[in-house]
Amino acid sequence: MTQTAGGAPEGITVTDNATMKRAVGAAAVGNITEWFDFGVYAYLATTIEEQFFPPDNPALAQVGVFAGFAVSFLVRPLGGLFFGPLGDRIGRTKVLSITVIMMAVGTFLLGFIPSYSAIGIWAPILLVVCRVVQGFSTGGEYAGAMTFIAEYSPDRRRGFFGSFLECGTFIGYALGATVATIIPLVSSPEFASTWAWRIPFFIALPLGIVGVYLRVKLEETPAFQTLLSESEEREGQQAGAGIKKLFRDYWPAMLMAGGLVVAWNVPNYMLTSYMPTYLEENVKDVGGTAIDSTTSQILQIVILWAAVFVIPFLGRLSDRVGRKPILWAGAIGTIVLAFPMILVLKSGSVPLVALGLAVMAALLICFSATCPSTLPALFPTEIRYGGLSISFNIFVSAFAGTTSLIMTAVVLATGWAYWPAVYLIIFAVAGAAVLLKLRDPAGQPLPGSNPAVSTDQEARELAASRG
Repeated sequence: MTQTAGGAPEGITVTDNATMKRAVGAAAVGNITEWFDFGVYAYLATTIEEQFFPPDNPALAQVGVFAGFAVSFLVRPLGGLFFGPLGDRIGRTKVLSITVIMMAVGTFLLGFIPSYSAIGIWAPILLVVCRVVQGFSTGGEYAGAMTFIAEYSPDRRRGFFGSFLECGTFIGYALGATVATIIPLVSSPEFASTWAWRIPFFIALPLGIVGVYLRVKLEETPAFQTLLSESEEREGQQAGAGIKKLFRDYWPAMLMAGGLVVAWNVPNYMLTSYMPTYLEENVKDVGGTAIDSTTSQILQIVILWAAVFVIPFLGRLSDRVGRKPILWAGAIGTIVLAFPMILVLKSGSVPLVALGLAVMAALLICFSATCPSTLPALFPTEIRYGGLSISFNIFVSAFAGTTSLIMTAVVLATGWAYWPAVYLIIFAVAGAAVLLKLRDPAGQPLPGSNPAVSTDQEARELAASRG
């Protein structure tokens, strides 16, 4: 919707900075809650093995833990298909509130599951049920928040504001890792093995309540209300036609989105969900030297928190130099440095492991800081939410979310340490292939949308420059 408050010219959207910043903040805080839950699961993977799986088969337990992680990704496309149209009908803030509380409740209940020694096979079954709830909710979360922020950011600052969504992701992971690391250190051995490890899962519920409160309080601007009204009308008249149109006319955009999604999210889950197990356990099976779990977790916590402060800088930089230069740095850097990263990670030297993790994180955030503002620009307004939601969740589920499961299985089966490097290179090449064809969206209006600026003065200047 064109906003002309203060005499701004027709055809140019002037964003309400105060409302936009509140929207970005609420979306990011909700994302913190979502990814705190995933972070807790990833950083307590070893404890989950001991609690929920048979103790006489460690390899099977490892695969089982990561299968529980991967199953949540298998239901994400279903969550996207369900929550996407629902958001068009009842409002995005309401749906984002539903998804965050579902994730929090699923994680909270996971903390109450009795151990394998108490209930046998029901322990891993209930674990999977909780993970399904988490995954289904996440399917409706991220693409909607990404679309919302992108549509309400000024064209020249979309990279900066979009990057805060990923700040929420890293903060959530870092909080999950921090809590999962500290609680066992301050607990007695007996309490740590019985109830202390459950406390991080219990924390998810109050975090979810905070997320719901912030999202319910999130203002829906008149422009957003109009967008919802138009979406509801289209949904009611031709929902099936919209999906058919998406796959018929926009499959190239979906493939391009998928290439960026895997180049971004495979390193993401390699770093945050698989590396703790690789450094502490798998590396011993491939002739490397493991580091103790506390050191591993502290290193990753420090790196995750450092990334939080770097991501907005890269987002702002992408508004100035373009998205593609930063994305190219991530793709080429991963291709060139993947094998050296794994070489130092298996060394057992704490400084070298820290260096390897830092390099992996630096390459990852080249994507994290720019993709939230790049992906929404692949689709026009009338198909953006559905196209982004479906393509994002399909590719994350098929390739990125299974990273830990696949890496654990192939590393243990072959005894070769460098499978993570091969996996990273494959998907970095996929991202590079997309970049060859991608038109840099930095500073440009979203397809099908009016130019968006921050002030009436900018709007008048833009109108004058357009003649």
